[in-house]
Amino acid sequence: MAYVALYRKFRPPVFDDVKGQDHIVTTLKNQIKSDRIGHAYLFCGTRGTGKTSVAKILARAVNCENPQDGSPCGECPTCKAIESGAAMGNVIEIDAASNNGVDNIREIIDEISYSPTVGKYKVYIIDEVHMLSTGAFNALLKSLEEPPSYVIFILATTEVQKIPITILSRCQRYDFHRITIDTIADRLREVVDKEGIKVEDKALRYVAKAADGSMRDSLSLLDQCIAFNYGEELTYDRVLGVLGAVDTEVFGRLFSYLIKQDVSSALNLLSEIVIQGRELSQFVSDFIWYLRNLMLVSTSDNMEDAVDMSTDNLNSLKELAKNSDIDTIMRYIRVFSELSQSLRFAAQKRILIEVALIRLCKPQMDETSDALLDRIRILEQRSEEMDGVLGGIKSGQIVVNAQGAGASAGGGAAVGAGAGTTGAAQRTKVLESAVAEDVKRVVNDWGRILVQMPNPMRTYMEKAVLSQGNDNKLFIVLDNKERVAKYNEDPGKEELSAVIDGIIGKHVDFEMRYADRNKPMEEQYVSLNNIHFDIVTEEDEEMPDFPEELTMQENGASQDGNVSQENLTPQEGNLSQESQTSQGENVAQESQSSQDRNVSQENQFSEAVNMSQENLNSSEENHLSNGFEEDVSIRQSGVGDSSKGSMEEAIPQGKDTFEEFENSGGDIISGLSEDEYYAGMAQDYVAYDEQQAMDEENAFEENDHDDD
Repeated sequence: MAYVALYRKFRPPVFDDVKGQDHIVTTLKNQIKSDRIGHAYLFCGTRGTGKTSVAKILARAVNCENPQDGSPCGECPTCKAIESGAAMGNVIEIDAASNNGVDNIREIIDEISYSPTVGKYKVYIIDEVHMLSTGAFNALLKSLEEPPSYVIFILATTEVQKIPITILSRCQRYDFHRITIDTIADRLREVVDKEGIKVEDKALRYVAKAADGSMRDSLSLLDQCIAFNYGEELTYDRVLGVLGAVDTEVFGRLFSYLIKQDVSSALNLLSEIVIQGRELSQFVSDFIWYLRNLMLVSTSDNMEDAVDMSTDNLNSLKELAKNSDIDTIMRYIRVFSELSQSLRFAAQKRILIEVALIRLCKPQMDETSDALLDRIRILEQRSEEMDGVLGGIKSGQIVVNAQGAGASAGGGAAVGAGAGTTGAAQRTKVLESAVAEDVKRVVNDWGRILVQMPNPMRTYMEKAVLSQGNDNKLFIVLDNKERVAKYNEDPGKEELSAVIDGIIGKHVDFEMRYADRNKPMEEQYVSLNNIHFDIVTEEDEEMPDFPEELTMQENGASQDGNVSQENLTPQEGNLSQESQTSQGENVAQESQSSQDRNVSQENQFSEAVNMSQENLNSSEENHLSNGFEEDVSIRQSGVGDSSKGSMEEAIPQGKDTFEEFENSGGDIISGLSEDEYYAGMAQDYVAYDEQQAMDEENAFEENDHDDD
């Protein structure tokens, strides 16, 4: 006998064998038992849910001579004839996809005028009835509304929305539901037990899930897997290999990579899936289903019935749901749903999936509101992580060892090198991150850093080339891949970082890089080893250079003021002021008689003398701050010319030492006494005023000459 497919071999013969459609089976059985059979039925639902099977069972049951609890007995001649296909006049099956014209309906109308020769009813089963044309539907209306008493119409369709309302109103409508995974898995277990095939429960459950609520699809997939692994036990991995599907664990890893924005890991995982020969369209569809389950688990804790997963997978799903939010999951679902539509007509499916993964890992590339919310979520997550680290450091849960070995958490204490005697770790403050100036210091102090390195680190790093990358990162370039890998990972990187940070006093972010020996170093990295950076700090900033003359005069002025204020008694101070005033007045009178000045020039001179007297009564600090520039110009033009000698030459005769001359009130720069010094200042003021008056007079004469 030829081989028969499992879905045909195990088609249910009675109502009790129909799985997952209890609401329909119970209604039809009660109609048969009560003899309340309708004249037109409409069975609608998705593929493989039992529409045609129930129609055939109903056709046999209404013609059965001895029905058993509303189901056909299967023993009477009528049941056997219908089952074998011999009773062609009682059960007529019509495919509306190929018989969709008015002429085909006219043939049915002609046939129903004749009663059946065997059995009670003539049953017309019209499959895919939505394929009938509009004219065919209109031709069927009258016969469907008032058929003969011995005629029953059973219409089956998967797209009930395409059927006219006039047809729907004349039929009893029964909606077939999708069958649950548990129901399909139990039915598959019955089938494999009858066939004597060993199959893992996990494998059967995955086949039931892949069937998407269709019993016929599940039996077809099971038949395919059994044929591929004929004579061997059917395992879960072999089912995945046959169906080109991906394990749920792979979806969990992919989701974790997307949440962490790990683009490289996500793309590597996709590459593995492609190498394994998985169907990419099926992969995207399964991942959307996985995200749907994750969304339901994130929404509520009591969604076990809605999520068709095993207990282990459900627990892992709940762990992932804790680290994600509903908005992010919904954004992923929208992106992959759009991707699923695009893959139907795409020639390069892998490229489209890679673009989608990069979009999800890099929300800044997307300008939608969902991407903006995802970016905010990332910032909040990083802020919480930083707050946790800072809180741990403050509370003592995170401890930094004094040797710079890193941080450890363990109840607020860490065991260091001296823990055997003290029992507590030495805590140090967390180092600040290095800036560009600190990286320059590393280059300048590289020799001192090498001295502090232990062997063999020092030997390796003596040949290193220093270069600078982005974000103040230091590149340490070696020509040995093993050594680069060693100091790019802990504990080698931690040990090297401790030495550099200890010398610089800040945490220097560095990265080990490999340089090809066969290429010039200049073509690969910019070497900083031969560059010496002059680092100037605020404390070491150099003041602008002043002439030596001005510096000595300034120091002398400050010393002169201090001496005059500290050593002069009030009486001596008054006498000096009187003498200076009289000298200034005499000089002013002589200048007035010689130059024949006007009254305004005389007032300017007297104001200058008064200003000099007021400056004598004020402190030396106030004098220097208010008249520093005038004092410098006066000294350069007048008395200051006599101060070019050394300090020893400036001390007058009779003064043996510098201290004696300083205490006597003299000026160490000019070599003059205090009275002589201020008299010279007044004379300089007068000379300045004379020169200014002469300039003004010459300007006036020139203007007068031009007018003439």
